[in-house]
Amino acid sequence: MSLSCPTGQHDKHDVYAAQCPCRGVLDLLANKWAALAIGAMEQGPQRFGELQRRLEGVSPKVLTNTLRRLEEAGFVDRTIYPAVPLHVEYALTDLGRSVAEPLSGLRSWVEDNLHRIASL
Repeated sequence: MSLSCPTGQHDKHDVYAAQCPCRGVLDLLANKWAALAIGAMEQGPQRFGELQRRLEGVSPKVLTNTLRRLEEAGFVDRTIYPAVPLHVEYALTDLGRSVAEPLSGLRSWVEDNLHRIASL
């Protein structure tokens, strides 16, 4: 189902349309590190180090960029607490929590069906 586009860039939202801004959102959410970071924050706010330990294999640079993109899109809030050293937490916004459920389903599907998928 497509809706009228409030941006005026085209007549409706359609991820198959080349100019639709939906594609940028799909690109962000389909990124493995973004999907995993959202999942890691489902249980509550996380510090950077906690996220990095949970997302085994992610570099600090990639995690920083991923969190920045999620924050810019409105999926994540970044809160800085005045302390020495600074205490920074990342938490899902209402929008982030709304996308966490379908992404959780996708992660579960992958884990449950990996044995059926051809070797990558």
